[in-house]
Amino acid sequence: QVQLVESGGGLVQPGGSLRLSCAASGSLFSINDVGWYRQAPGKQRELVAAITRGGSTNYVDSVKGRFTISRDNAKNTVYLQMNSLKPEDTAVYYCKAEVVTFSVYWYWGQGTQVTVSS
Repeated sequence: QVQLVESGGGLVQPGGSLRLSCAASGSLFSINDVGWYRQAPGKQRELVAAITRGGSTNYVDSVKGRFTISRDNAKNTVYLQMNSLKPEDTAVYYCKAEVVTFSVYWYWGQGTQVTVSS
C-alpha cells in the first residue's frame, strides 16, 4: 500500500510564502517523476510544476520565478516553495507521483488547500 500525503497549505496574505510537501510512504522502492497540480473552484486542474528523478524541472508560465519545486530522494519527498503569492494562486494543490513498487504506478495525493487573501 502506497500513500502520498501533501502538507503545508494554509491561509496567507498576498506577497507571502508557503512551502508544500508531498511525502510518499508505504511499500515502495522510490519515486520517479512528480508533478504539483492545482485546481481552483470552477476551473480545470492544471499542472503547476514538475520534477524528474534526476532533478530537471519545468513550470507553468504563471508561476515561473515565484515557485520552486525540489526533492529529497532519500526521504521520498517533493517540495513546492511558493513565494510572492497572489490571490489567483488560491486553489487545492495536489501532487502526482510515479511510484516504483514491484511495478510502476501513478498516485495522487489527497490535496492541500492554499488560500491567498488579505
